Amino acid sequence: MAYPVPAEEIRKEIVIQGSRFIATLAPVFSVDEAKAFLVRMRTEFSDATHNVPAYLVGGGNSVLAHASDDGEPSGTAGRPALAVLKGSGLGDVAVVVTRYFGGTKLGTGGLVRAYTQAVQEVVASVLRAEKVLADTLLLAAPYPLLERIRILVDEIGGEILDEDFGADVTLSLRFRVEATARFQAGLQELSAGKLVAELMETSEILYAGVSDV
Repeated sequence: MAYPVPAEEIRKEIVIQGSRFIATLAPVFSVDEAKAFLVRMRTEFSDATHNVPAYLVGGGNSVLAHASDDGEPSGTAGRPALAVLKGSGLGDVAVVVTRYFGGTKLGTGGLVRAYTQAVQEVVASVLRAEKVLADTLLLAAPYPLLERIRILVDEIGGEILDEDFGADVTLSLRFRVEATARFQAGLQELSAGKLVAELMETSEILYAGVSDV
């Protein structure tokens, strides 16, 4: 199942009644990566009052979720941060909201609003990518068909990873798995049934620039 993930690590800061809330969001693809990100944030902001984590590992209907209040009153920090992540549609995402206390207590409702807003700010700003299954194919083709193959790859939304010019042109190609059969059919048509691309591997990759709507 394809789902959006952060394409980058990003940081946003808000100030509420003197307290600084610094939200750092990053892609994480395992629980170990999420934990390592949290350790890195706690190290970077070791003098902060709180470093509140929340993360989702996986996407769609298969997600591991975690959040902690890190010393804030129960339910006022980690839970609202996680709620924003769940509502964002993102998978494989972690956020740490660092708080530097500004001298004015916000109350439980104020804390919930502050942590919610901090995560909303960073979620709204992050560039998204899409995690998808893709096939990598290898194809040896005669030179007269090269330009037509390039056009076919482009029409289907594939990617040419490499071209090696020898007796024939050897192309390394990549398609989303659902587009591979369409490419093979188009290849058969333009080569009068002579060419078939060899499947080398199927793996998860990220396509950047996915809309956040």
